[in-house]
Amino acid sequence: MDAIRHDWTKEEILAIHNKPFMELLYEAATMHRKYHDPNTVQVSTLISIKTGGCSEDCGYCPQAARYHTKIEGNDLMTVNQVKAHALRAKEGGSSRICMGAAWRNVKDGADFDQVLEMVRTINKLDMEVCCTLGMVTENQAKRLAEAGLYAYNHNIDTSEDYYDDVISTRAFKDRIDTIENVRKTNVTVCSGGIIGMGETLEDRAGMLETLTRFSPHPESVPINALVAVEGTPLEDQPPVNIFEMVRMVATARIVLPDSQVRLSAGRTQMSKEGQAMCFFAGANSIFAGDKLLTTPNPDINEDMALFKSLGLNTQKPFFKHEQRESVEAENSKYQALGEKPKWTRPDHTIERNEQKKQEAKELES
Repeated sequence: MDAIRHDWTKEEILAIHNKPFMELLYEAATMHRKYHDPNTVQVSTLISIKTGGCSEDCGYCPQAARYHTKIEGNDLMTVNQVKAHALRAKEGGSSRICMGAAWRNVKDGADFDQVLEMVRTINKLDMEVCCTLGMVTENQAKRLAEAGLYAYNHNIDTSEDYYDDVISTRAFKDRIDTIENVRKTNVTVCSGGIIGMGETLEDRAGMLETLTRFSPHPESVPINALVAVEGTPLEDQPPVNIFEMVRMVATARIVLPDSQVRLSAGRTQMSKEGQAMCFFAGANSIFAGDKLLTTPNPDINEDMALFKSLGLNTQKPFFKHEQRESVEAENSKYQALGEKPKWTRPDHTIERNEQKKQEAKELES
């Protein structure tokens, strides 16, 4: 089996990405078979437990409070609401629930305590449970781990070089620091990014280079195609070509051989044949359900029909890593510290983000 490398250079990754298409597909498919069952796909369901009102200015995100989009916000869901969603997802074939909250970072208090109870509840359903809640401190990561969290998602979004062209309210280093805080626990890491935001191929290679530098590599790597939402700074970006997506999946599979590469946002823009090429190139995880936080996604029944036609099986929960035992709140070793970490607030601005912010003010006045 090929040794897993942590010293890939951007130039090496770009050379792989730019190989003749058929050669790239063959190499990726061969690597996939060395590390994974090519006929098994892990299925996750994403639940937006708190939608909208985020203070960040991510150029791709309709949940940013400063932009005028048609997203309907909601307060934090109850534990019972989340449990009901999880049970439906389990019945539909999902093995993992990922809960997303539109927060800049986790803050100790009643809302976080409620999320911890959601983690305990879903874990007891014998499902893998993942959270994406923004930046977390080491103590907060330990509290999530103690509650039974299986994975924490924190995407790096793009290359470090292009990051400042997309987001101005936090720094790339904040992403890295959060992932390192999670790595101090037994929780697995889910981290990937988005293509189609106006970045170069060198930026795409740079994003993968950063992911390969983590030791171990992230256990899950979502590859998102931008869903351009009206009212966001990136609303005019053209859709990602399917061959670009396949190349990105294949390259990720080669340089991150043991990770589960997930087809995430943008699947509604892909044909069944395009998705099949992605599976052949090494994608072995998807988000199922009719919505990814706020953007459309194929219906679970469509996915199961596609799996059947391709002879694909769904991965059982805890196939890669054992289930964590949930510690009840009253027995918790880790308590809220009332931390107020100084996450970075860069001093630069992004013209297109500021323009959309101003347009939103005018529309709402």
